[in-house]
Amino acid sequence: MKNGGAVGESPQEELATGERSTRNRVARSILDHGPSTVADLAGRLGLTQAAVRRHLDALVSDDVVVAREQRVYGARTRGRPAKVFALTDCGRDAFDQSYDALAVDALRWIEENAGGEAAVAAFARDRMEAQAEAYRRAVEAADPEARTEALAKALTADGYAATARNAPVGEQLCQHHCPVAHVAERYPQLCEAETEVFSRLLGTHVQRLATIAHGDGVCTTFIPKAGHRSDDRPAADGSGRTSTTSNTEKTTSQASASTAGRNPA
Repeated sequence: MKNGGAVGESPQEELATGERSTRNRVARSILDHGPSTVADLAGRLGLTQAAVRRHLDALVSDDVVVAREQRVYGARTRGRPAKVFALTDCGRDAFDQSYDALAVDALRWIEENAGGEAAVAAFARDRMEAQAEAYRRAVEAADPEARTEALAKALTADGYAATARNAPVGEQLCQHHCPVAHVAERYPQLCEAETEVFSRLLGTHVQRLATIAHGDGVCTTFIPKAGHRSDDRPAADGSGRTSTTSNTEKTTSQASASTAGRNPA
C-alpha cells in the first residue's frame, strides 16, 4: 500500500500516483475505522461520494476490500441496509504487520525452552516439509532438464519471485523475494531447511551461494550439472550474478555456501 511519486514523472504517471495515494487513504480509513459506507468515507476523507465509489471499485477489483450489507442491530428500518466496505485478508496484509516480531519471539521461546538450536532446526525442517508438497508435485511432473524451472515457478506461486537460469557447469535458482527474510536473519535454520529440500527435490547436492537474510540482494542456489564436481560451481554476488574464481576462492566460497544465511560472526 505504500507508493510514492518519483521525480520526473510524466503527467500521466503523476495522475496515476495521485490515484494510488487517494486509494491508499481510502483503504487506510477502512483499516482505522472498520467497515464503512461510501458516505462515511466521503465525510472522513473530504471526497465526493462519486470519487469514493471509483476508488472502492478499484480496491474491490484488486481484492483489497469487499462489499457487504451493513449489520443492523435492533429494529430494522424500512428499505435496504446500507452497503459497507471492509478490508479482505489480502488488504490487511498490505499494511505493516508485526508477524515477523511474533515469529522471532516464538522461535526464541522454542530455542530457550524446548531444546535449543536443535529444536529450532527441527521446527524449520517440519515447516519446510509441509510447504514443499506443492514443490514436489511440480518437480516430479517436469522433465529432468526442466525441474529447476518447475521449482522456480512453484516458489513464485508461494511469493518467492523465483527464476531459473543457466550458469557455468550448472544452473542457478534465484529467489528475488523472501517472505521470511527478517526472521531468517536471526534464525538461519529456515534457510538451511529450505536448501535441504531443494537438494532432495532436484536429486543432487545443491549449494546456497547467497541469501537475502544474509544481506545479499537475491537468494541464490547453485545446482550442478551431472558429471561436474561441486567445487566447479561459480560464485555469486549479491545480485545473483556469477563470476569465475580461482581454486582457492572456490574452496573458500564452497565452505561459506553451506552456511549461507547465518549471521556473520
